[in-house]
Amino acid sequence: MGETVLVVGGAGYIGSHCARMLAERGHTPVVFDNLSTGWKDAVRFGPFEHGDIRDATAVARALRAHQPKLVLHFAARSLVGESMQRPLDYYDNNVTGSVVLLEGCVRHGVENFVLSSTAAVYGVPERMPIGLDAPLAPINPYGASKMMVERAIEDACRASGAMGATCFRYFNAAGAHPEGDLGERHEPETHLIPNVLKAAVNGTPMSLFGDDYDTPDGTCVRDYVHVQDLVEAHLAVLAHPPRAGETRRYNLGTGEGLSVKQVILACEAETGGKIPVDIKPRRPGDPPSLVAGDTEKARAELGWTPRRSDVGTIVGDAWRWHRR
Repeated sequence: MGETVLVVGGAGYIGSHCARMLAERGHTPVVFDNLSTGWKDAVRFGPFEHGDIRDATAVARALRAHQPKLVLHFAARSLVGESMQRPLDYYDNNVTGSVVLLEGCVRHGVENFVLSSTAAVYGVPERMPIGLDAPLAPINPYGASKMMVERAIEDACRASGAMGATCFRYFNAAGAHPEGDLGERHEPETHLIPNVLKAAVNGTPMSLFGDDYDTPDGTCVRDYVHVQDLVEAHLAVLAHPPRAGETRRYNLGTGEGLSVKQVILACEAETGGKIPVDIKPRRPGDPPSLVAGDTEKARAELGWTPRRSDVGTIVGDAWRWHRR
């Protein structure tokens, strides 16, 4: 039988892809979202509850109405640059909101909680690739807020003794649904691949922030993982749930890094044209390199393997979405 799953932030990029896959696998995704950064037209795979995670009444109402045993928490402000300029917004939404959501989940008998976390919790790591035992030293409020939420989740699960949790530390989510009708869109858009492809469409130069990093070609190196692969990991938690009171952590990435210039070249190969680039100074809060280590843990414990995360597939799926 299918599960009823509360997808918090399910109108956003990764959340909407997850809701779709849940529905395709016979589950009922209930989207809870305030639509501040998500899109109403992306909510089409199950019931919708309009609400804010900082609103305890709205959270309780959704939990009472649908009684999910699994809650997937995607709702967060996630722009590194914006977090440097407006840190209190990030602590308010990401930390305070998550605490309110956690309190509601414990009170209403949720058994399984999954957090969309981030590699930004590591800051500028001493070694690459980044193992799960690497020190947590975020260099921006976004990463700091996620680190705090991870700790709050662990404490809440331990104290309740009834709810288990999984924290997925994403590396760079990218790509779109293979059918091309669901993809990545943010306002403003700060992610690399959408901005490169927008430049390919309209001919306006895309901004490359920094070409003087201590990396092979001077541009930032990131570990890109397809959005479809990310949501596969969330569905794997249904088959491999944590124990009550337990909090598990996983790095979700491929273990291989690509530089900004390498991604631009891949986009040029897909689109068949030269993409204009405007080189600008570094953005505050951007580490030079982030590549996942310990990726075998998710494979061993969840049976998760990224199958669409080669750069050609990521860019091809994203290009199909942007052309539509």
